[in-house]
Amino acid sequence: MQTIELGGDSIPRIGQGTWHMGEDTGQRQAEIRALREGLDLGMTLIDTAEMYAEGGAEEVVGQAIRERRDEVYLVSKVYPHNASAKGVQAACERSLRRLGTETIDLYLLHWRGQYPLSETVKAFERLREQGKILRWGVSNFDVDDLAELDAPACATNQVLYNPEARGIEYDLLPWQAQHNMPLMAYCPIGQGGALLHSAALQRIADKHSATPAQIALTWALRHPGVIAIPKAVSLNHLKQNANADSIRLDEDDLAQIDAAYAPPVRKQGLMMV
Repeated sequence: MQTIELGGDSIPRIGQGTWHMGEDTGQRQAEIRALREGLDLGMTLIDTAEMYAEGGAEEVVGQAIRERRDEVYLVSKVYPHNASAKGVQAACERSLRRLGTETIDLYLLHWRGQYPLSETVKAFERLREQGKILRWGVSNFDVDDLAELDAPACATNQVLYNPEARGIEYDLLPWQAQHNMPLMAYCPIGQGGALLHSAALQRIADKHSATPAQIALTWALRHPGVIAIPKAVSLNHLKQNANADSIRLDEDDLAQIDAAYAPPVRKQGLMMV
């Protein structure tokens, strides 16, 4: 699997998302099994957040990585309303307990809130000094937010990115590339399933003996600084995600996607889900 350097670590460019995991106790064993199978396939980056199922997803991840912690690059996120000096500390400690680990590899501010960025960064740095996190970053930040943050220690910015949501290509993606900051793409195969039924993606998928989901993933990874974190529960989908790493789109493929999903020609507001 292709890798990328993030904060001094080499990590896979396709990881595993966990949004909506932990919401249904009847699905818990299937979710745990899926995450473990994903690790077996080389998708050792697992992304979660205290927001997901109000800690339920972190509990699922904690069970999945038990006895396999050394294999995992673990990412979690703090709520904005917990992003004060004391709030970050308490939230991180709760996440650590749910995850069953002593250290989170990468800890993100989920989106901007009421607390000054300087206060949140100071709290992140304190956690880093304590060894409770190794690195920190942000999520759902636009260019102006990153410029205001002005923190070389920020390891990544996690944002919505897929063919249906490509406004970041106008300025945010180039800005992060210029500053050597990897971009972590959430929902890389879209929300609601529309991309999976895209005629354009299906044509390209047929050409490559692939699926529309794999084409969407490959499309996001055409930028060398992008990491994708799709969620999957079935073994078939996990294998498809891992195998998307080997597909290469040509100029005609990209032109067809541009025709179906036009690239931005002006600044757009940052899309979030």
